Amino acid sequence: MGVMEQQVASRTPLIALLGNPNCGKTALFNRLTGSRQKVANYAGVTIERKEGSFTSPQGRAFRVLDLPGAYSLNAQTPDESITRDVVGGLRAGEQAPDAIVCVVNATNLRLNLRLVLELRRLGLPMVLALNMVDVARKRGIEIDTAALSRELDMPVIETIAVQAGGEQALLAGLERMRFDTPVTPRPLSAIDEVSVEDTQREVRRILGVAVSEAHDKGNLSEQIDHVVLHPVFGPVILAVLMFLVFQAVFSWAAAPMDMIDGGVGAIGEQVGSWMADGPLRSLIVDGIIAGVGSVLVFLPQILILFFFILILEDCGYLPRAAFLLDRVMGSVGLSGRAFIPLLSSFACAIPGVMAARTIQNPRDRLATIMIAPLMTCSARLPVYALIIAAFIPAREVAGILNLQGLVLFVLYFTGIVSAMGVAWFLKRRSGYKQQALMMELPAYHWPHPGTLALGLWERAKIFLMRVGTLILTLMVLLWFLSSFPGAPENAAHPPIYYSVAGMLGRALSVVFAPIGFGWEICIALIPGMAAREVAVGALGTVYALSGGDEVADTLAPMIGQAWSLATGLSLLAWYVYAPQCIATLATVRRETGSARYAWIMAGYMFALAYVASFITYRVALALGG
Repeated sequence: MGVMEQQVASRTPLIALLGNPNCGKTALFNRLTGSRQKVANYAGVTIERKEGSFTSPQGRAFRVLDLPGAYSLNAQTPDESITRDVVGGLRAGEQAPDAIVCVVNATNLRLNLRLVLELRRLGLPMVLALNMVDVARKRGIEIDTAALSRELDMPVIETIAVQAGGEQALLAGLERMRFDTPVTPRPLSAIDEVSVEDTQREVRRILGVAVSEAHDKGNLSEQIDHVVLHPVFGPVILAVLMFLVFQAVFSWAAAPMDMIDGGVGAIGEQVGSWMADGPLRSLIVDGIIAGVGSVLVFLPQILILFFFILILEDCGYLPRAAFLLDRVMGSVGLSGRAFIPLLSSFACAIPGVMAARTIQNPRDRLATIMIAPLMTCSARLPVYALIIAAFIPAREVAGILNLQGLVLFVLYFTGIVSAMGVAWFLKRRSGYKQQALMMELPAYHWPHPGTLALGLWERAKIFLMRVGTLILTLMVLLWFLSSFPGAPENAAHPPIYYSVAGMLGRALSVVFAPIGFGWEICIALIPGMAAREVAVGALGTVYALSGGDEVADTLAPMIGQAWSLATGLSLLAWYVYAPQCIATLATVRRETGSARYAWIMAGYMFALAYVASFITYRVALALGG
């Protein structure tokens, strides 16, 4: 940062948002900053750092930092360590905040106030954002904000982070604060000057003065939980929800996929008609449009999957699912806390591996990291969708179930069961003893449309950026490898057969022939190491250069004719366990601090993939596939 930038930054106060998980802190951050956000990682770790900016109604500029959620500054997890070090001014290269906005859940002050009292001992300027006050009022919880402000010796401001304008009172409160002189926080040892027991006694005293729950009408969430967390009905509800999600992925996505499919095909035809035959036309039509278009068509399915996941997360159901699965996961050597990192892995294994840092026990954390890639990430979905469309008929089962959706559910379920099997093996090796799961359950609430839309936009943006950068680059590279040196005169095979890619594919087919993979599939596996969904684009490029026209429209039926059913099923089995992309292995190395675990992960997943494909291929052949 230059001198001028440093001067500007010094004149703009840095506000840190801090609070317990599930208190609405990130929703308030989004409300304040909107699209003016920068996401990076803290130096030396893979923990996400979110900073934004906003301008108050009076024109005053602020920077705001969304710190990882924490229950206490006596850190038990890497997330809490980052939060502690930032507010204590101990992170090198990280500016200590000028003030702290501590966000608390108005319906659960008994838990939230412990962190507030610890922060107060550091001597930094503070504001208490009393969030979810609308929910507290509906329940009949009465909070005397003046008394709470007096007892805590800091401003207390009511906010409703999920409501438009719910941040206005906080903006007015920040405008009244002065930032003329920088404040150095007291040493973190000040937190330990008061014991946890004395802190909890002080919390109870403050609640007695400022909060009345005499008219509390009861928690509707607790009433819902009697059904949702029932030992019999709860798992059934979870299974039905997951099953319906995978049915919707195929049933709802058909129309938008057809539109994208037709659009890509039309673009390819139109561009091809404008250009003369030659290498440039082949690059654009066969390499870029056929390759990238064959991946882009699966965007609707990915968005539908994440639409449901975001709804379940936003309404407060996911922590309940962790409790439901705690006993099952404990039987194979995992904590119920592993559920949310594993669920994150359905998006991508990288955030799943990173989310495991919230698990306190080092052994549980390592086990979760090692099995997270077995969850079916969104990059596998295009491969699954392509092969299912090629070999599984789109017909109803029992009059209501989509057969293709049923197969997709089985593939996801197989990955989950396999992950549990690997965890059980690790448990037997380590002598694991299950620990009781303690986790705060947030109140149920309707998903917020703005949060949902932002989450879907972020997922679409990530996918489109991969299509426009990594996948496009790999498609161009694959086209060059697949187009040169070219076929000899009177060649008996398509030109790609004689290319560098064709030579590599034939060499690899010696290894993969026992599981039914021809040289075309072997070519697609190579760029798939960078990103799994690239395998679909690679197949599009391979078959376009093999003489196919309008590949974006015809890739599924083309491979349905070119491959046997046994080969298609074998490739599905391969991608249930397919070795991780390079980015995931790099993340595992950073998170564990050792390349050893990245190599172990790649090795065991390759072995599982090969064995599963071999068995699937041989059984399918024996049954006439």
